[in-house]
Amino acid sequence: MVDADSSMAGIRPETVIKHVDMDEPTKKFALELAAEALEKCKIEKDIAAYIKKEFDKRFEPTWHCVVGRNFGSYVTHEKNCFIYFYIGNTAILLFRNG
Repeated sequence: MVDADSSMAGIRPETVIKHVDMDEPTKKFALELAAEALEKCKIEKDIAAYIKKEFDKRFEPTWHCVVGRNFGSYVTHEKNCFIYFYIGNTAILLFRNG
């Protein structure tokens, strides 16, 4: 008998980009970093902090990140500094402003 969890091991949930205003290398980094954060962290606040801190280090502050399954948003962002996407059922909103 195969355990349902073990049969899914190594398979990443689908990534769906809802809106992006970001160059291709930065977008790729955001998607890879988010997948890494979801593997390393279990709490949404920790996932958001992980992504935000890495973006601040790599691309200069001030980045903001929201992670969750049910939220609305309306934000102002700098040009080429916004992405909103899902990995599985988890939404990730990442943008720079300030």
